[in-house]
Amino acid sequence: MWECEKNTKFAFSTSMIMTTNNIIPPAADNEEQILVSITGQDRPGLTASVMGILAHYEAQILDIGQADIHNTLSLGILFRIGEANSGQVLKELLFKANELGVNIGFSPITDDEYEEWVGRQGKNRHILTLIGRTLTAAQIEAAAKIIASEGINIDSIRRLTGRQSIRHPQHKSRACIEFSLRGTPNRHKMQAQLMRLSSEMGFDFSLQNDDMFRRMRRLICFDMDSTLIQTECIDELAMRAGVGDQVKAITESAMRGEIDFKESFTKRVALLKGLDVSVMREIAENLPITEGVDRLMAVLKRYGYKIAILSGGFTYFGEYLQRRYGIDYMYANELEVDDDGKLTGRYLGEVVDGHRKAELLKLIAQVEKVNLAQTIAVGDGANDLPMISEAGLGIAFHAKPRVVANARQSINTIGLDGVLYFLGFKDSYLGEDGKA
Repeated sequence: MWECEKNTKFAFSTSMIMTTNNIIPPAADNEEQILVSITGQDRPGLTASVMGILAHYEAQILDIGQADIHNTLSLGILFRIGEANSGQVLKELLFKANELGVNIGFSPITDDEYEEWVGRQGKNRHILTLIGRTLTAAQIEAAAKIIASEGINIDSIRRLTGRQSIRHPQHKSRACIEFSLRGTPNRHKMQAQLMRLSSEMGFDFSLQNDDMFRRMRRLICFDMDSTLIQTECIDELAMRAGVGDQVKAITESAMRGEIDFKESFTKRVALLKGLDVSVMREIAENLPITEGVDRLMAVLKRYGYKIAILSGGFTYFGEYLQRRYGIDYMYANELEVDDDGKLTGRYLGEVVDGHRKAELLKLIAQVEKVNLAQTIAVGDGANDLPMISEAGLGIAFHAKPRVVANARQSINTIGLDGVLYFLGFKDSYLGEDGKA
């Protein structure tokens, strides 16, 4: 039975106070479950001290979880112990909590309550990731309401981005939190609600099944123009050829999905006839690299991802980026050049359009012996939708409305390194936040 010293000084909620009149009903096998909740200032050795007491009485640990928010500890331990020892264990834990200056509380867990909890473990698990330059209480509240409306449990919440200084704020900050969810939502409905919220409130999200494929992504395929770089190379060439407005109008129509990509590509290339190829080097050396690309590529290479560029742009610029970042595969379109070093207005080989991008993604996955569920595709235009839909994780990046509407994940508020958070990386994993 549970007994406590009346004059022991420690803090816990009134509902958790144990007296000789508050006895856990003994389990059939003379063992019982007890949930210990500890809060207070974190310090080295606290967990070891608590576990030392439980170990001495041969307690069985059924569950354990810990979070540390601004050096404030919240530790929960669910253990099973023989009834004969429970009172002494609680007494020693109370004295240890008083010695360490932390608050402690106890809750009895009946066999039925425990078995009901165990039964819930078989439910589907999902990961909801929220990203923005900053994340406000209003944004998190709105997302949490959608979670609650689907009857889903939040098992845990963790911050993936590093801590930010309020005295020296970063010019291009980023904030990300990840919810671990348990339940079976109406996926289509929940996705639509989150999509509406993200547009209205200015944050990005990803809703993924929490399975082994999510934890073992191995191949990532990028569009190039307006994804890895903040321009369309064909527009850069067209400006130098004096046909910028004509080509740009065709480009925008194609990216919105209003005309067939292959048809639009043929028309645009024809307008480049007579342009000297020397201008391509000058353009390549001054490509505006998208925010976050350097960081993203360094991390992906460090952790062994295979990387591909699948572009409706041109091989010259794709090869430049391939050399710069050590990219494994690069497929784009080859411009024909005459003997005088001028563009002929034609291209060589098969056009890399949306259909071809999806084919290439599957082909590279096959070569690398990677399951399609382990692949990632990132792009901004309508011609990226086939590969975005085919990949295990498809991401629309600063994309056109039609693309965002048809992609399950999108990034519109921060740089391309936001992809890392959809993959579950924490800044602390990358050595960028030693305090995390």
